[in-house]
Amino acid sequence: MATMHLELDDDLVEVLRLLEQPVERAARELMVMELYRRREISSGKAAELLEMGRFDFIRYSGELGIPFIDMTEEEWQAELRAIEESVRSHPLSQTPAR
Repeated sequence: MATMHLELDDDLVEVLRLLEQPVERAARELMVMELYRRREISSGKAAELLEMGRFDFIRYSGELGIPFIDMTEEEWQAELRAIEESVRSHPLSQTPAR
């Protein structure tokens, strides 16, 4: 693991201390969460960097207001149409003739 020394304003350090965890951990978490929010890293990579399970990370990021699924209304509607079409065309969804 690489070591890096970072100078932080005293005011910023005080704010990070309000998060009730070591300043280093708080800074790491904020960096990872921002990289994930910007879609620079995957949820799996973010979970790994924060040493938590992927589903725990997804749940945690959701609690912070960072959605796991982030679609526009148009994307969501297209996805629903594709699912509906898939269900309609699946052999098991066909009613047998009597």
